[in-house]
Amino acid sequence: MARLNFLSEAQIWYHRPDYGEPMPTECENVIVLSEVFYREVIAHPIPTDLEAVKVLVAAQAVLDLFMWLSYCCFTAQGEERIPIFGTGGLTAQLGSIEYSRRRRFRAKLEQWLDVMRTLWPDCPARISKDGLSLIVRHASAVIQTEARPNA
Repeated sequence: MARLNFLSEAQIWYHRPDYGEPMPTECENVIVLSEVFYREVIAHPIPTDLEAVKVLVAAQAVLDLFMWLSYCCFTAQGEERIPIFGTGGLTAQLGSIEYSRRRRFRAKLEQWLDVMRTLWPDCPARISKDGLSLIVRHASAVIQTEARPNA
């Protein structure tokens, strides 16, 4: 095991727009990645669709699943089954709390997958028939768009 620091420094300003004047321009949020983390990200890139990330930024659970699936599908060697529950399951990997009703989590997972499929129509992830696993296969989450002629 090793400890990895993600940030070398951060300056975060908190502001609620409904409480008065806008923050001065010198109150800029600044986050500096650590050199070790930056090198790791650059050395092992995972292709994902930035436009999909922009759309999902307000839906954190779906964004987490999208990024996790981007990685899982990119690294999959064939069809793979990931348990939904348990120590190494999807809920543990996403950092989700263990739901008291598994059926409720599976329903929520299906909703998240439906949202993702609107942005990534070829997403190969599906819940197994027995409801215990998420089945994935190799794919890229980068959506290829056709070149548009200049108007």
